[in-house]
Order: sequence, then C-alpha cells, then structure tokens
Amino acid sequence: MHMDVARASTMASNFFAALQMRFYTVLIFGPIEILGYILLAVQAHVPSLHQPSCISGQQTTTCESVHGSNLSLLLLGLYLIPIGRGAARACLLALGGEQFDLSDPVEQKQEASFFNWYTFAVSTGGFVGLVFVVWVENSKGWDIGFLVCALCVFLGMLIWIAGFPLYRNQVPTGSPITRILQVLVASFKKRKVKLPENLIELKQIHQDEGSGVEILRRTEGLHFLDKAAVDTGKAGAWSLCSISEVEETKIILRMVPIFLSAVLGYIPVPLILNFTVQQGNTMETRLGAIHIAPATLFVIPTVFQMVILVIYDRFIVPFLRRITGYVGGVTQLQRIGIGFLSATIATGIAALVEIKRRKVAEEHGLMDATTGIPISVFWLTVQFFLLGIVDVTSFVGLLEFFYSEASTGMKSMGSSIFYCILGVSAWLGSFLIQLANRVTRHSDGTGGWLDGTNLNRGKLDRFYGLLAVLELVSLFIYIFFARSYVYRNDQKVVVEGDNNNSSDDAINTI
Repeated sequence: MHMDVARASTMASNFFAALQMRFYTVLIFGPIEILGYILLAVQAHVPSLHQPSCISGQQTTTCESVHGSNLSLLLLGLYLIPIGRGAARACLLALGGEQFDLSDPVEQKQEASFFNWYTFAVSTGGFVGLVFVVWVENSKGWDIGFLVCALCVFLGMLIWIAGFPLYRNQVPTGSPITRILQVLVASFKKRKVKLPENLIELKQIHQDEGSGVEILRRTEGLHFLDKAAVDTGKAGAWSLCSISEVEETKIILRMVPIFLSAVLGYIPVPLILNFTVQQGNTMETRLGAIHIAPATLFVIPTVFQMVILVIYDRFIVPFLRRITGYVGGVTQLQRIGIGFLSATIATGIAALVEIKRRKVAEEHGLMDATTGIPISVFWLTVQFFLLGIVDVTSFVGLLEFFYSEASTGMKSMGSSIFYCILGVSAWLGSFLIQLANRVTRHSDGTGGWLDGTNLNRGKLDRFYGLLAVLELVSLFIYIFFARSYVYRNDQKVVVEGDNNNSSDDAINTI
C-alpha cells in the first residue's frame, strides 16, 4: 500500500494490539474473523480496490499511499479479524486450563506443561502460515492466500465443535466484571461505615447459593473493599456483596502492578519484530540459492521459540523442578523476569546491528537503496533468538500467572488480562513511534527518526536505543512489584497423599 516506515509500523502495531481483544464465544465470533479474511481477499483480487504497483525503477516515495474508501475497506477487513480471533484467545486457554485437577500430582504437572504446549501450538500455526501461506501469497496471489486463512479458521472451528463432548466445562456463574463493579460500588456507598469487630459478621457465601462459585477466605489488606460485605440493612447485589466477591476484586487489584509493569516490558517486542522485517528487506536475503521473502523472516524467531519450548519443557523444567520443588522449575514471576531481561538485551543488540547495517550501506554508497545492501539477513538472528526466549519465558509465564492467580469464576478473565497486556503495549508502541518522530522532527523540515520510507536515512538505531532504556527501566519496576507480590496459590509440587498445601481453594469450590 506504499506507506512510509512509521505509518506502516504503526498500523502493524495497532493491528497486533487489536488481536488481543476479548469476546465470549468462538461460535459467534469465528465467522466474523472469516468475514475479515474474505474482505481482504476481495480487496486483493479486485484491482480497483487497491493501489496500483509502482513503475519499475520509480522511487517508492512517489507512489501514492492507500486512502479514501480503499483504506476504509482495508481497515474493516483487518479489524474484523481480531474481533473474531479475540474469542478464541479468551476461550481456548481458559477451557484448556479447566481440564486439569490441581489436587492431583500428575495433572498439576500436566497443567504446567499445557501452557508451554499451548504456546508451541500457537507457534506451529504461525510457522505454517509464514511458510505455506506466504508461499501461496507470493506464488498464487494475496487473494488466494487470504482465502486459505479463512479456510484454516473454519477448520479450526470444526475441531473446536467436535471436542465439545469431551471437555470438562465449568458453567459460568455470571460476569466477573459485573461482580467487580458491584464490590466497588457497594464499598463506595458504605465508605463511612465502620467494619465490625467480629469479621464473621461480614456476609459469607453459602453452599446452597449456587454451583461453580469458589468460596474464598478473607485476606488482609484493601480493607476498604471489605465494607461491601457489611450488612447495613440494604439488600441487592449493588449494596451487599459476599466476602468471596470482595476477595475476587482484591485478587484483580493485587495483579494490577504486575499488569502495568508487564505492559511496559512488552512494548519493544512487537516493535522490534515489525522493524526487523523492514531491516531484513534491505539486506541480503539469500541462503545459497534460496531467496527468503521478508515476511518469512518471522520464521526465524518462531522456529527458535518452538525449539526452546521443547527443550525447556522436556529437559530444563524437570531438572529445575528437582532442585527448587516448583512445578514450573521456577516461580511464574521469576520466569517472566527472565523474559524481560532477554528483551532488554535484544533491544540493545538490535541497536548495534542497525548501526552495522547502516555503516555497510554507507560504505557501499547505497544510502538511497531500499534493497541489496551486502550484509546477510542472518545478522538479525541473535535478536530473534532472544525474542524467542522472551516468548518461552515471559509469554508463557504471564499466561500461567494470570490464569492460575485468578479465582475459579475469573479464569477466562485472567487469560484475557494477559492478552490485554500485549494489546495495550502494542498501542503504546504505536504512540511511542509517533511521539519519537514528532520530538525529533526539526523545524527546517528535516524528518524525524522514523520518517520516510528509507531506513538508511532514518535513525532506527537511536529509536532502538530509546527502547533499550525504556525496557531497562520497566525491568526494574517489574522486579520491585514482583518481589512484593504474594501468590494466592502455592506453586510447589503436590506430594501424593498430601494435597492440603496446594488445593485449599480447589476443595472450597462448590
């Protein structure tokens, strides 16, 4: 569509952010994702709906960028896809986690592996897309490629439906968001009410009040929320809440600092991936006689991630488990921290590689060239490898953390919180691109760090440096909050015959 570097990267980041949106059912929203791919296929097939190709030898900067109704159609197709895919993101992970009984030693270890293999499955789908679908798009056309994507989603829905008779499925007990709002409203209404000296007087939930509701014990801290459970004579869900509902709200609020620091920690990841593909497009992309398409460069971090996941789950976790006694080898927050440290190193290395790439372009008089710079694309593999570590550690760790720490009635919300982290961080990354461009743009008309379509004339290395500083600061913020966080669930391995330490919440579930 002939967009410049900053605009294309911003749109890609915004698209990635929207992919993390949450909806409630695959069956309702799956067809919406399919419709999005069909619209993109139609736009790619009909010449009048997209921009014409640039004339050979013509400077890319003179090609007209997509606008008007064609841009609207592009955005409609792009954003129907994440609206539909958000349903699977929220439902699949929560449903998968529900298949395991944490009071059983074998199933407890299987659940820890599930999150690794869930991520492996996502990467496998990405790998097939980057190899097969990209090949179809390049050889058969983008329209055929998008139709193949629609077909894949349809087949996935059929597999999802076929598994219904086999699932352990917990019946929903109302909206967790509604319960949180009720607690906040009730506690605000009774902000001047004093807590009773005997806390047993606070409203409890009883076994005859419904099934699927987890009974939570009262915990210290956030005492202002406890007032929502004080009986002042006014009934109704928005005036009187149970201790279990109050504790659900406390759980979410205690995870907020981890959420915010993780948002900052994930900002560089989609940006590095987006810009790395644009860097790779200017470099030597041949491996022997094979030409690597720029979009296929994503195969490198995907393969790294898949290999590291297998090694981590099959070898590293069992080894660490014997040493530490933790189900996952290390605690979830430690695993997340390792990933953010890898992201910090990755951004620093990305800056150094970009300096090297621009230096080679300058030495060979190719500063105005958009391709053919004589430096191998495999210079990018180190940062790709480190981003693979980020996915194996922070990605899986955050998935497991928010899912396991959430109460029984909030499991799907817990997994959705994780995808909100990816979405918010991607949108903040888009904002950072625009902010950096505006601040570094000179009054004489000289472009900012990422203005224009020519990376060689930009200052991507400085932007990477900015990301490295931001990531380092966010790492320290994360460590501060992670060290003070108290887990709701014991992460130690369950000893067969002694389930008291790790299944207190499970046996309190009605």
